Amino acid sequence: MSRPVVKRTARAILLDSGPHGPELVVIKRTKPGRTPYWITPGGCVEQSDPTVVDALHRELSEELGGKASDVVPAFVDTVRYTHHDDGTPAHPDGVKVQHFFVCRLESMDPSRRHGPEVDEPNGEYDIVRLPFTREGVTSVNVVPASLRAYLAANIEGITALLAEDLGPV
Repeated sequence: MSRPVVKRTARAILLDSGPHGPELVVIKRTKPGRTPYWITPGGCVEQSDPTVVDALHRELSEELGGKASDVVPAFVDTVRYTHHDDGTPAHPDGVKVQHFFVCRLESMDPSRRHGPEVDEPNGEYDIVRLPFTREGVTSVNVVPASLRAYLAANIEGITALLAEDLGPV
């Protein structure tokens, strides 16, 4: 039986060059009364987004004031999603599909951040860079856990998705 997809998201495994090697750009989420966690930049695919990749670019602009290039599909995570974030019922058998894309950070200007996370924050949204190593990605609580495991197991493969000789995607 097929489950209804009630929510889709586009998220960036956003890599940048750092002084000691590649870095993963993430957002540290600190909500009142909760333990902090780290998420990849991105969010909901909205009806006004022509494609999932367009949603990714919009979200990067909103959350980071950023732009990315070399966007390559890397990982899809499907999880049960029976209630929306505001607590209203979605569907008793609903799922959320999260599309993760590996991409390069082209530019970022946090002063250009906009959207609900900035205009009406629920806690803090801090931009953080982690070393893109097994130790780096497992040193904090990256969510979802399936992404954290994927990153830790595939550092070299993820980096290879941005190789010059990969060809058109």
